[in-house]
Amino acid sequence: MALSWRSWLANEGSKHLFLLFWLSLNVWLFWKTFLLYYQGLQYYYLHQMLGLGLCVSRASASVLNLNCCLVLLPMCRVLLAFLRGSQKVASRKTRRLLDKSKTFHVTCGVTICIFSVLHVAAHLVNALNFSENYNEDFPSINAANYRGEDPRKLLFATVPGLTGVIMVLVLFLMCTASTYAIRVSNYDIFWYTHNLFFVFYMLLMLHVSGGVLKYQTNLEEHPPGCFNPNKTLRENMTVPKAFEELFPDYTTEPFPEDLSVPEPFVQNNFMRICSKEPKFQSHFPETWFWISGPLCLYCVERLYRYIRSNKPVTITSVISHPSNVLEVRMIKDDFKARPGQYVILHCPRVSALESHPFTLTMCPTDTKATFGVHLKVVGDWTERFRDLLLLHSNQDTEILPIFQQRRYPNDGWKHYKLRRLYFIWVCRDIESFRWFADLLCTLHNKLWQENRPDYINIQLYLSQTDGIQKIIGEKYQALNSRLLIGRPRWKLLFDEIAKCNRRKTIGVFCCGPNKISKILHKLSNSSNSYGTRFEYNKESFS
Repeated sequence: MALSWRSWLANEGSKHLFLLFWLSLNVWLFWKTFLLYYQGLQYYYLHQMLGLGLCVSRASASVLNLNCCLVLLPMCRVLLAFLRGSQKVASRKTRRLLDKSKTFHVTCGVTICIFSVLHVAAHLVNALNFSENYNEDFPSINAANYRGEDPRKLLFATVPGLTGVIMVLVLFLMCTASTYAIRVSNYDIFWYTHNLFFVFYMLLMLHVSGGVLKYQTNLEEHPPGCFNPNKTLRENMTVPKAFEELFPDYTTEPFPEDLSVPEPFVQNNFMRICSKEPKFQSHFPETWFWISGPLCLYCVERLYRYIRSNKPVTITSVISHPSNVLEVRMIKDDFKARPGQYVILHCPRVSALESHPFTLTMCPTDTKATFGVHLKVVGDWTERFRDLLLLHSNQDTEILPIFQQRRYPNDGWKHYKLRRLYFIWVCRDIESFRWFADLLCTLHNKLWQENRPDYINIQLYLSQTDGIQKIIGEKYQALNSRLLIGRPRWKLLFDEIAKCNRRKTIGVFCCGPNKISKILHKLSNSSNSYGTRFEYNKESFS
């Protein structure tokens, strides 16, 4: 089961290479900005005051701008659906990358958290340096009002400082509520705290408008570090004897030997002099350029999805299955879908903001407009949704499904014809088996009537053994020979399927836990001696 480098690349390697590329890009951007502020002459005086805190804070800010810009794009579902169905993105491999948009969103979020820690730490150092290194010669670049001012005033009494503190709190809430434990135990907390990103972006725009860090604008008139005979310098510094004729009001004492002079500004052992003072100006906030476009795009899409979801949806029936599974059948005018598509259900009477995706288990046809979904009651939203449908079935229930339309370009799938379907279903308990067994028995009997008993190979695996024979004997005799106890031996199953389909292409479609998904993905990309090629596909609610 050795993997070639191509198989490794298709399996876990592509994800690792992408993470390595993204890390390298962010580190390169950080280092480039760091050098700009460390070596840039326009930041000479500010660097003398703040030191490396200036370089680290600005370098981390550039990385945050990039990630705050891109973190919203994976959440633009309509845009991704358009790109996925565009003729310009006809490659199946490229569309699979679009299906990984959630992974990219998480990657950007983690990057924002890491570099936010660096940014906050650097600005804490800057606040302390502004207070201790107050420069009376150049008051315009000082954020503090006087030497020794309490640094806490810079953090809580200024717009950049206060907005920064609030953004740290908002980001902390969003990060902690995004953990797996909270999302599973209480999804509402995750959802509502995640929508605080609107507050985060508004504060971010105010944060960068303060203009605390300034750069020098008149480098030609006043080279950084040159000697400027203004009133302040007359009181605190002495002038070399060679300058006595130019400035007769100065004393003729020799130039102090212990005075540190910047090396780039010393020519022929003389300090350069100039008659103009340095002028400083705040940068135009670049963050606006980074986040305004994606933020407007996301807001327009949210508005579009809201308008599109207001079309009426009629619930024709609600069926309660064993193992807390609910089947909802609906009708919507001019709705078309294909197998494998999913819809996003939003019910205002359950939650004003929260919505969830569900795979269509019944698609509309030319003769039947009904479509449906099966949902398992496992959280607060699904519990309230079930109670609303079952307890108030006689009342009109306002449900606004947001349908995730997917267009399929001509990418070669029409050349494939389905010859046989291998259906493998793994259940932990009997109740999970029962809710779907009726449909499987109906399908099995229909195939027997059409003389196609081997068109679908059904294999069922159960971990629980108590009471199985009683249930099978009562109702599901058609599935008795296909029921197995224990876990699937995936390697043997793949070898058997490959042996029966030599030198053919087999599509593998997985809907299940990540642990099983990784096993199937690895086996799909493993080489075999039968020349059979497996193409792995994973259900993705991107």
